[in-house]
Amino acid sequence: MGELDEIYYKYADDVFKYLMCLCHNADLAEELTQETFFQAVKSIDRYNGECKMSVWLCQIAKHSYYKYLEKNKRQRNEIFPDDSLHTSPEAEFIHSEDKIALYRIIHLLEEPYKEVLLLRILGGLSFKEIGEIQLKNENWARVTFYRAKMKLKERGKMGNEQ
Repeated sequence: MGELDEIYYKYADDVFKYLMCLCHNADLAEELTQETFFQAVKSIDRYNGECKMSVWLCQIAKHSYYKYLEKNKRQRNEIFPDDSLHTSPEAEFIHSEDKIALYRIIHLLEEPYKEVLLLRILGGLSFKEIGEIQLKNENWARVTFYRAKMKLKERGKMGNEQ
C-alpha cells in the first residue's frame, strides 16, 4: 500500500490540474481526481510501463471525466426529456442571434484565423490536426487560435460600440 500512497502523492496534483483544464471546476476536479486514483488502484495490474505513470493516470482521468459527462447528460435528459419545453422563445431567439453575430464576425476575419477558428469550433479538431492540415505544427495552431480569439474580442467590442 505504501507504493500506492507514493504514486498518489507524486501525481495527484498533476491529475487535478489536468482535470481542472477539462472541467474548470475545482470541486468536480477534486472528485474526479479521487475517482481516477480509485480506478487506477483497481486496474494497476494493467499498467505495463510502456508510458509514463502520469500519462496513464491522465488517460484514466480523461475517461472518468467523459463518464461523468455522459452520466450527467443522461440524467438531464431524464429530467428534461424535451429541452424546448424549458427554453423560452425569447431565449432561443437571443441565442440564435448571438450565433449569427458571432459567425458574421468570424466570416470577416482574414485567413488563417478564420479557418483555424472554424476547424476548431465547428470541426472539433485538435490543435495537432489543425497544424497538420495547415502544413504547420501544433504550436502554430494554438497561437493562431489564440490570436483569432483576440481578434474576435476586439471586433465584438467594436461592433457593440458602433
